[in-house]
Amino acid sequence: MASNFRISIHRNSDNLDLKLMGDFDGTSACELLNAMEENCDGVARIFVNTSGLKHIYPFGQDTFQNSLYLLKDRPFRLVFTGENAGSIAPERNKFFT
Repeated sequence: MASNFRISIHRNSDNLDLKLMGDFDGTSACELLNAMEENCDGVARIFVNTSGLKHIYPFGQDTFQNSLYLLKDRPFRLVFTGENAGSIAPERNKFFT
């Protein structure tokens, strides 16, 4: 994991808010996926705020996008926000609505 990567996790009602901070590499992508899986029970939406990301490494982006299928059976909507949302979110969101 990038030494400065952090995830702030906040849950309220049926929403899970994940705020990403620091650099996003391959290990950071795995940490994000794990945080989503560990905290998604009972939520309708997961908001991933990307505004705090400093640098997004292509391997981190690819690792995250190519591993999203692991969560395809979870009944939540995945929403990316922030100035770096386009870099993290998959181009075609085939697994989530």
